[in-house]
Amino acid sequence: MSSLGFLLVGTSSYLGRNLISLFPSQQIIFFPQGIVMSFYGIAGLFISSYLWCTIFWNVGSGYDRFDRKEGIVCVFRWGFPGKNRRIFLRLLMKDIQSIRIAVKEDILCASYPCPLYGNQRPGGHSLDSY
Repeated sequence: MSSLGFLLVGTSSYLGRNLISLFPSQQIIFFPQGIVMSFYGIAGLFISSYLWCTIFWNVGSGYDRFDRKEGIVCVFRWGFPGKNRRIFLRLLMKDIQSIRIAVKEDILCASYPCPLYGNQRPGGHSLDSY
């Protein structure tokens, strides 16, 4: 919502009319304040639409299943829409030596636990290649 407000204030300073009655646009000159506010508004709209799409599409959600009877490890995750939307891996437990959980940080400085399957025996699969 605030990004839309930034964009409206920048646009109203360009047009010279009040598009929002709460913020008088006559006090904001278009160059440089109006341009900067318009830029922040557009950037905020792109970032917020990206975040809402990841929430709507459940990107990153899924499950890990460890079946000791069958000796199989299954990893399922949802990705972004497209060719590789469904990520499903089925590995044999005998091919996995260890499983470790590491905390990764992304661009927005959010930290989350991420299972890393490493140290497989020769001929086994690694999630790092997917």
